[in-house]
Amino acid sequence: MSKARRFPAIVVLLLGSSLLLPVPAHAVELTGAWANQADLCKLVFTKKGNGVVFAELSDLYGSGFIIEGNRIRGKAAKCTITKRKQDGDILELTAACATSIMNQNVDFSLKVIDDNNLARRFPTIEGMEIKYTRCAL
Repeated sequence: MSKARRFPAIVVLLLGSSLLLPVPAHAVELTGAWANQADLCKLVFTKKGNGVVFAELSDLYGSGFIIEGNRIRGKAAKCTITKRKQDGDILELTAACATSIMNQNVDFSLKVIDDNNLARRFPTIEGMEIKYTRCAL
């Protein structure tokens, strides 16, 4: 076989074999303020400087949480994600959480609906989930 014919054959072989390599799964980006109803975002959260905080009376209007990197803030607790495992659209998180009266490890099971919607699942209560929407503030 001439060199001219071998070159395209080698390129096709290399490109074809690269299609068989595993494609890394994309990690879910959770950073942001998440509220249980999109239309309540402005009542649950407010901007403060460059960040987002809970509005003063947020618990009267809805629930939510703020994720910044490996930190999760709720109205009454602050958590640090210590373990993360993704299997398809299910994300399992373990977090070390602290409230004003105690510390504990908490397991979270999240079902990713799309980039701006997810549901917190409660595996011990079949069918129980709470949906959250990422707020655009």
